[in-house]
Amino acid sequence: MHAYLSHVPAVLLRLDRNPFHHGTLGAVRSLGRKGVEVHAVVEAGGGPMGRSRYLRAVHPGPAGGLDPEAPETLLECLTGVSERIGRPAVLVAMDDLSAITVSRVAPMLTDRFRIPHQPDNLPARVADKAELSRLCARWDIPHPETVIPASGGEAAEAAWRLGLPLVAKWSRPWLLPPGADGLRSTTLVHTAAEARRLYERSAEAGSRLLLQRFLPAGPDTDWFFHGAFARGGRPLLAGSGRKELSWPVRTGLTAVGRWLPDPAVEEAGLRLAERLGYQGILDLDFRRDERGTFRLVDFNPRPGAQFRLFTDAAGLDVVQAMYLDLTGQRVPAPAGGPGRVFVAENYALLAAVRGRSLPPRRAAASKAAATAGAAGEPAAARGRVEAAWFAADDLLPFLAMILAFLGRGLGKGARVLRGVPVVQGRRTARAAVRAPRQRAREQPPAGSATRSVPPEAPAAPDELVTR
Repeated sequence: MHAYLSHVPAVLLRLDRNPFHHGTLGAVRSLGRKGVEVHAVVEAGGGPMGRSRYLRAVHPGPAGGLDPEAPETLLECLTGVSERIGRPAVLVAMDDLSAITVSRVAPMLTDRFRIPHQPDNLPARVADKAELSRLCARWDIPHPETVIPASGGEAAEAAWRLGLPLVAKWSRPWLLPPGADGLRSTTLVHTAAEARRLYERSAEAGSRLLLQRFLPAGPDTDWFFHGAFARGGRPLLAGSGRKELSWPVRTGLTAVGRWLPDPAVEEAGLRLAERLGYQGILDLDFRRDERGTFRLVDFNPRPGAQFRLFTDAAGLDVVQAMYLDLTGQRVPAPAGGPGRVFVAENYALLAAVRGRSLPPRRAAASKAAATAGAAGEPAAARGRVEAAWFAADDLLPFLAMILAFLGRGLGKGARVLRGVPVVQGRRTARAAVRAPRQRAREQPPAGSATRSVPPEAPAAPDELVTR
């Protein structure tokens, strides 16, 4: 990628109001270092990311927020951004809501932005948990056993059939009303009564309830796949990686990750993109079950926050690859890269402190390590470390992050570490967990099969997914 071919500006869109979203900063630096004029449509000021030397301008998002079912306000916002830039630009959505909404207004933006071709509302379809479950079943991609109940009684019965605890998800989490008491995108359920109560709030949640078999977290269980794809699902750059640390512990975003090739993860990701004819960037989350099977648990139609982990020896990453493809340039074949380590400094610190009692990682426990051979893991350990915030050539975002993190997050982080609810009316992971003897008080419906929680899969507080 040469600077004199970087004449087309890039606009990064993030509707998620998260000033600590390091993935947006990674995209700013990735393109800016190659000479691309980078703009960002984010919250006012842009947070620490807005201090980057590689960012040309920060533009405010839609006034008054965005109704995902009425994307006209985003169309108006992006039209204004395009007029201020003065020439067509590549548009990169950095969060699920942005990707879903952009796909709905893309036909009206073709003269202003270069956007991946994603017809038939594809981002919303793959981000929909119910639709993803159907796609996995149709194309034989391992997925947690899932039930979509049609009544409160079916929800209670499914809870006993799948086994307790189980995972409850809203199929379209971007429709959840902000500040709704007790409604999270994903919840760990411990009783059939809880499952019934959640179902009864479906209208308030705005989408269907899914109940899934609980897959216990542990060392080497959480993996991910990143890829950039041209039309027809042709891969430009792709790779698999493993979470070494996450925040919240075992369940949240990648605090420390490692690029480790795994044939099963990569084959599933490539097959899914090919079958969908997917063009654009995607981020898939997998969890390895007790039998060693990698099960797809989430499909994100945009770059993951840790996408810079997947940078080859020449500096090519998925955002650069997508930029090259959308501007009609040749994307070079990737060379090298596995073994790299990604560290999100702020979350890695919290995860290391909170997870100090985690069991030590088992050597060569994953198929990737076994495939790599005895020398694979030590070689991977020597891979280059990519920091989310610190960069010698762009220090201000790192310093601004430290100040903002200490000023706005220290009190909240301390409360989380102590297990104190951060928002009144919402339970933390610790408060949501029930001891096995408490769960045993409730009896299953007549005629329902029961399945006790296996001893090796205890419901630990850190295993509540909160993303």
